[in-house]
Amino acid sequence: MRILTEYAQTSIEVKKSRFLAEAFVITSQAEARALLREQKAKFQDATHVVHAFISGLNAEVSGCSDDGEPSGTAGRPVLEVLKGRNCTNIMLTVTRWFGGTLLGTGGLVKAYGDAAKAVLDICKIEEYIPKIQFQFDVPYSVYEQIKLILKQYSAENITEEFAENIHIAGLIPEANKEKLQKHIFDFSNGKIKVS
Repeated sequence: MRILTEYAQTSIEVKKSRFLAEAFVITSQAEARALLREQKAKFQDATHVVHAFISGLNAEVSGCSDDGEPSGTAGRPVLEVLKGRNCTNIMLTVTRWFGGTLLGTGGLVKAYGDAAKAVLDICKIEEYIPKIQFQFDVPYSVYEQIKLILKQYSAENITEEFAENIHIAGLIPEANKEKLQKHIFDFSNGKIKVS
């Protein structure tokens, strides 16, 4: 599975119709719905705001809408492009401003699919690595060494609370958690336990 790391947009023109394709990071169907409402409010002058999304660890939740275009000519081609790129936790909207020339069903399928491909071609996309939370307390005396250990295991979103000891929390690739637990346990002679 692959995920989008940041928002992207591009546009194409087909027979004077403008297609604005935007890619958003999402984590749920509810988030996709809320984002779609925002897009429709933002582009009230547009003829159609088509969308497709996929979410979930295994891309188990997906959906799309033609937003008034003939059935299967807009949302479905966008969704198929997403599936073809093996993406999850992503939503694409393709906003169309009609240019005066009817494209026909084949032309619509091609235009919406091309717009989706165009935005995905410029997106920053990376392999999805499931992450899990960790936390533990360390004495000040080993703080610098612990920071180096965390770096070895690709820890991120690290927060630190300084009190009597330092409380450290963050995210780590799920595959690294047991290794991190063992490394810190061994390093501290069993005094520091990562949960």
